[in-house]
Amino acid sequence: MAFVRRKGNSYYLVHNVRRGGKVEQLYLARLGERPHITDDVVRAVTRNHPMLELDWSRLREEVNSRVELFDPRSPYVQQLLNSLRLINLDLADLSPPLLLLPDHGSSGHDLVTQLRLLRSTVDIKLEQFERVKPRAVEGNRRYR
Repeated sequence: MAFVRRKGNSYYLVHNVRRGGKVEQLYLARLGERPHITDDVVRAVTRNHPMLELDWSRLREEVNSRVELFDPRSPYVQQLLNSLRLINLDLADLSPPLLLLPDHGSSGHDLVTQLRLLRSTVDIKLEQFERVKPRAVEGNRRYR
């Protein structure tokens, strides 16, 4: 039976196999610091280990329920806050005219596409936060 295991700061999809009377862990895929089981992971594991029959829906549910965002002191939340701060600083330093130069190819277009996706995601999350009644939040702060 396959399961998700954390080793250091990364998560892995592993499967126990018995060899010579001993149980060994077979590493099927590295899922990263924030585990996700994508279609690419499913294809790669299926291709590399065709004899394994895995319950992908159970594994995805397990992975989706692992991140504990409700604890503001959790390492994941602290890393997320740090990443958001760094993104804000990087975006503040970004100079759009430089990306429009011909020698940058499609990187300017790709960046604009990712910024639009980020804006949409942030808008959706802010709306979700505003719908939830804040519990013991400092003041009556709005997220806009």
